[in-house]
Amino acid sequence: MAVYGYVRISSADQNEDRQLISMGELNIPAKHIITDRISGKDFDRPHYQALVKKLKPGDLVYITSIDRLGRNYNEIQNQWRIITKERGADIAVLDMPLLDTRNGKDLMGAFIADLVLQILSFVAHSERDNIKKRQAEGIAAAKARGVQFGRLAKTPSADFPDLVDLWKSGRLRTKDFVEQSGLTESSLYRRLRKLKVVKGWLKEKPP
Repeated sequence: MAVYGYVRISSADQNEDRQLISMGELNIPAKHIITDRISGKDFDRPHYQALVKKLKPGDLVYITSIDRLGRNYNEIQNQWRIITKERGADIAVLDMPLLDTRNGKDLMGAFIADLVLQILSFVAHSERDNIKKRQAEGIAAAKARGVQFGRLAKTPSADFPDLVDLWKSGRLRTKDFVEQSGLTESSLYRRLRKLKVVKGWLKEKPP
């Protein structure tokens, strides 16, 4: 029997330390702790899929909570079935002892576990919907206050028109033009194209 730990965080700015500590306390080998840094909206996750494929009957997978497995109600139910029925492995949810398929193999135990799984899956799914709703409301409120999203456009130097004239006349090298404009090379190129100053300016002027 092999014992695995599955850890998931939604983004790079989240911290998986709490989950890793929990797995370490169970003495799970480091090579058997599988981590995905991806949203829980579906199960299209490379490390998770690799874990499921290697599971054998009698293996055990630990997760700290049901929302670490996923946040899609139907998919959680389906993946639970795949792991326990198709692969023949067990799952243990650390913060919910009732969700431990090693226990309650009788009909009543299975019924209680299935009921708890459905409730917690629903809660995880609802929380994801609430997070998306709060994010949308926050973005809408910020836009209403005039907050701009996305990369800020660079502003050229005040003497940009003069620099253009110098560059067009050949009195300013392209390299110096970029440095003095206050723009990156790609931003300068886009601005010149927008102004229809030149076409293919990098080819027409020496560096």
